[in-house]
Amino acid sequence: MTQLKLYFEDFEAGQVFELGSRTLSAERILEFAREFDPQPFHIDEAAAARSIYGRLIASGWHTGSTLMGLVAEGLLNRTTSQGSPGLEELRWTKPVYPGDELSGRCTVEQTRASRSKPDRGSVLILSELRNQHGDVCVAMRSWGIFLRRGPRATPD
Repeated sequence: MTQLKLYFEDFEAGQVFELGSRTLSAERILEFAREFDPQPFHIDEAAAARSIYGRLIASGWHTGSTLMGLVAEGLLNRTTSQGSPGLEELRWTKPVYPGDELSGRCTVEQTRASRSKPDRGSVLILSELRNQHGDVCVAMRSWGIFLRRGPRATPD
């Protein structure tokens, strides 16, 4: 069965989308960090124990990528998303430790129809990744571009 796609008109300020969850293992944290962010507190448990974090933590880029994966799977892949012009804000507010269960959530903050391109509109979305204690670990504010309903919209 084909899932209905969400268009620009389906978004409104205050709307919340729950995205599901992921747990990061020490192995995944080490693998990601060795390739993309090889700082001692991400790749060396002994060095991490001596750091301000007290133990191994995930790279912020890993947690941001985890959030983006949840956003794509839990929201964007069932919309008419046409990408994004970039991030307004990205904050790493709490460290992520091996075994943390991370849940994603998107909140629509603002919508804006395009004046120059009537087939689309932009949606400002706050995406958050929270740990099992409810603490926000990563917050990302970004604009997404979505097709509008009408004859110029791309078919599913």
